[in-house]
Amino acid sequence: MSTRKGKKSVRDVPMFYTEVKRGHTIYLTDTAWKFLVKMAVAEGTSASEVVERWIRADIGENSVTLSLD
Repeated sequence: MSTRKGKKSVRDVPMFYTEVKRGHTIYLTDTAWKFLVKMAVAEGTSASEVVERWIRADIGENSVTLSLD
């Protein structure tokens, strides 16, 4: 996965994926949030991007067991 370094973000233009990210709300315990933030800092990215990468890697956007329809 490329990094954002040297790239300027443009509103409504996807940077890493074929779709634009939108805001959503998730609820986590303080412990889970702290681990998520530590992971994001270690990877040099945001908590949102850690969640995005985890879902795309572990669940997969082309999973045969999960339908988005």
